[in-house]
Amino acid sequence: MAGAPTTAQLSGAHRAAGSAATLRVLETFFARDGLPPGQKGRLGPAQEARAAEAADPRLVGATVPVYSLNPDFVTAASAGRTPVATMEFAASKAVDADGDTASVWTARVSGEWQVVNIATGSDETDYAARADTDSVVFREPQLNAWYRVTGGRVLPLNEEARSSVGADGTGLARYQRLVHQRYADKMPGSRYDERGYAGGYDTGGDRARLAADVRAGGSGAPDAAPVAAGAGALAVAGAAGVAGAAGVAGGLLLRRRRLRRLAAE
Repeated sequence: MAGAPTTAQLSGAHRAAGSAATLRVLETFFARDGLPPGQKGRLGPAQEARAAEAADPRLVGATVPVYSLNPDFVTAASAGRTPVATMEFAASKAVDADGDTASVWTARVSGEWQVVNIATGSDETDYAARADTDSVVFREPQLNAWYRVTGGRVLPLNEEARSSVGADGTGLARYQRLVHQRYADKMPGSRYDERGYAGGYDTGGDRARLAADVRAGGSGAPDAAPVAAGAGALAVAGAAGVAGAAGVAGGLLLRRRRLRRLAAE
């Protein structure tokens, strides 16, 4: 795929995700059942320390690129040749001794791969595994919708995506019109952004609480627009990178994954 990260780049992301500092943070993350730092968990300090030691987290499987809806695709006059998705970050699946999973997000920050988020579950790696040489998987983070693009069609992979484009998916051109209607007036610098609603268009996902005001199935005319581009990942929500265990805990977004569809503003 044009613009896809190289094997060496993904190896660097994997090393950052599996560093000793990250694994120490994962111990506490799993012990707290994914609660963010500063929130009271279900365990006392001594219990939490024992649970963290017993968590024994490890990475499993390959580190994969995660693609998200491309802002340039959103604002384009038509699908044309603008890629529908760009690489946002790399994801690695972590598992603890009890089989609980978490997704470790890494991104290029100041030229180095750094961990920028840890989220419960393994959506990123699970959905990415459904891509092949003829397709790409991407997410529309504002809806927590996951899609696979193949043959000029956008096919849904989860319930949020089915609510967005219908069970049978839609053509790439029609999908572009949908997201243009949803987000083109909510980009950085827009009145929506300046008034402080949802941070404007944002690929950080949980910060952008935008729901679709258009639900459509059917098909649009397939076209030959590229479906992904860009090897440089974005820093997620301005999170800091790894500089030791304390640095990780201080800068990362350690959070539960949002399991319900985001509400409309």
